[in-house]
Amino acid sequence: MFIIPMAGLSSRFFKAGFTIPKYKLPIGYETIFEWSVRSFELYFKTDKFVFIYRDIYDTEIFIKSKIKELGIKDYDLICLDNETEGQADTVYEGTKHIDTNDPIFIFNIDSKIEGFTKPTWIESCAGYIEVFESEGDQWSFVLPGEKNNVIRTTEKDRISDLCSDGLYFFDKLSTFKNLFLYAKENKLTTKGEYYVAPLYNILIEQGGIVRYDLIDKRDILFCGTPNEYNVMVKNISES
Repeated sequence: MFIIPMAGLSSRFFKAGFTIPKYKLPIGYETIFEWSVRSFELYFKTDKFVFIYRDIYDTEIFIKSKIKELGIKDYDLICLDNETEGQADTVYEGTKHIDTNDPIFIFNIDSKIEGFTKPTWIESCAGYIEVFESEGDQWSFVLPGEKNNVIRTTEKDRISDLCSDGLYFFDKLSTFKNLFLYAKENKLTTKGEYYVAPLYNILIEQGGIVRYDLIDKRDILFCGTPNEYNVMVKNISES
């Protein structure tokens, strides 16, 4: 199951003068929504997709039309009435009434992974984080151990050069839910928000195996800020 949380307010884009939500912005011949979701096009006909959103810009109509164009066969649309306390909270609120206990992938709506395929070894771990090597301290970070094991994660605290690209895997939906509820009960926030990456620290403390998957930096594209968007549009127009 692929879970796409998209309940943010696109505040940085509106402050920069844009008049529509980020996921509706054009990029090449499509919108950021299609551009990002195409990361998983190998699974459009085999896996379930869950889109979690707030219907404040005719979002439901927009998502349905784009899902049809993309050819996604199995999907749920979950509309939230209120703002949430971060991405992990959005995912929990959107999935708390879903009964299935399938493995889940969580991904942003403002990035794209080139040629994504599921690792062959995911059944041997309770969770994994996809990472790339980069500079800067604005990322979620992974402290690596042996055999691609994760020792711990941090949020906006550089402990290695392995940066999360926003793709998170959990072996069961219930694994994620239980970790989030533990984090919420113990108020384990970062600057008042619940992020996904720190949940793996709880899982590791509980004895779960968490791994990382290192991809080439050229295979992850970002469109999460106005500057990244403008650069990406320019690059696509020139290619």
